[in-house]
Amino acid sequence: MRSLVTYTAARLAVFAVTAGILYLVLPLDYGEPDALLLLLAVAVLVSGIVSYVLLARFREEFSAAVVDAFMGVRSAIDRSRRKED
Repeated sequence: MRSLVTYTAARLAVFAVTAGILYLVLPLDYGEPDALLLLLAVAVLVSGIVSYVLLARFREEFSAAVVDAFMGVRSAIDRSRRKED
């Protein structure tokens, strides 16, 4: 569970920093709703790429935690099946 919180917080932080930088750099008229939507769309794309590169370790830890949890549930189901037989 800790790895989920860590990875999610890191992804949100990367998104916020990316959106902030793009807000300062992109010459858009932010009075229009389409400009804000464009900014958020570009921030999602750029932060996804940055997260893929920078957060590989956190993603691996999260993936390992999910696999461990799945294997624990699967072994519990297998134990209960053996009891029935």
